[in-house]
Amino acid sequence: MSSVADKLARKSSKSPATKQVRLKLVYVDFWSAVKLSFLIMVALGIVLIVGAFLVWMVLAQTQIFDTLSGLYGEISGDTSFKITDVFGLGQVLGIALVIAILNIIVGTVLGAIGTVLYNLSVRITGGVLVGFTNQ
Repeated sequence: MSSVADKLARKSSKSPATKQVRLKLVYVDFWSAVKLSFLIMVALGIVLIVGAFLVWMVLAQTQIFDTLSGLYGEISGDTSFKITDVFGLGQVLGIALVIAILNIIVGTVLGAIGTVLYNLSVRITGGVLVGFTNQ
C-alpha cells in the first residue's frame, strides 16, 4: 500500500516542473488556535442568532403561531392564550443569544484543549506528515 505522499512523489517525478515538499506538523501555537476557534465560534454564534430570527419571522409570517394558539384554545378551552406571549421575538432572540455565548465559550475552550492534546500527542506520534507540490 502506498500513501498519498508516495503517489504525489511518483506523479511529481513524471513532470519535471513540479516539486514536492514533505513537511511534518509538529506544533500548533496555542494562542493562534484559541484566537481562531474564538473567531469561528463568534461567526457561528452570529449565524445562530440570525437563523433564529429568520425562523421566527417565517413562522410569524405564515401564521403558524396563530394556528397553534387556536389549536391550544380549542383543546384547553382557554381562548385568551397566545403562543407569541411565550415565544415572542424578544424571548427567542434572548435564548439564542445565551446559547450563542455559551457556544462561544465552550468552543473556544474545546479549541484550546484540542491544541494542547495535539501538542502532547506529537511527542508520541511525531506529528502529521503533509505533502505539498509546486505546480
